[in-house]
Amino acid sequence: MTAEVIRVVIADDEPLIRAGIRMILTSAPDIEVVAEAANGREAVELARSHAPEVVLLDIQMPVMDGLTALGELRRAAPEVRALILTTFGEKENVLRALGQGGAGFLLKDSAPGELIGAVRAAAAGDAYLSPGATRHVVDQLASGKAAARGEEARRRLAELSERERGVLALLGEGLSNADAGRRLHMSEATVKTYVSRILAKLGCENRVQAALLARDAGL
Repeated sequence: MTAEVIRVVIADDEPLIRAGIRMILTSAPDIEVVAEAANGREAVELARSHAPEVVLLDIQMPVMDGLTALGELRRAAPEVRALILTTFGEKENVLRALGQGGAGFLLKDSAPGELIGAVRAAAAGDAYLSPGATRHVVDQLASGKAAARGEEARRRLAELSERERGVLALLGEGLSNADAGRRLHMSEATVKTYVSRILAKLGCENRVQAALLARDAGL
């Protein structure tokens, strides 16, 4: 086993879904599924014992749901990146998950390549916003108290330099560090440095929160 292999725990209460996800992920040479959980409590325990890079969390699970498990993971294993599995009918839960520090979300019916790409992005410290679900979340954010959110977001973004705002705008588009670097003619390492500085200035825990803040501000 090499350091480049991404260790993953899958948490979903439906055995067939877990089996399908495992089959997809193990088809990638750089991903290993180290354990499977049928509920959130098991997911937290397995994350502690197996120290994976990424945990895939279904929101709706017995014993402990995915959102509660996400909070437990943030306290017990903050280095683990949690990707949220969702459906179109769970937009409110997705927003809560992102607010609690989730590394991103994707739909359960996502294409195999999208699932693999999301795991790789999360392991690399990037956020992953599923193209199939991002618009639904953005629409939800746009409804109710949008003006107040926009004013607060613009106030926080005032702390950023012009270059930092440019990087943040690309985060809002869901670009990875590598893609943002190509757009801005920067190295990936330089973009990563900017992202870390942006998160610190904005008080955001991850790229997803910063991206949503950028959208609120109309960046």
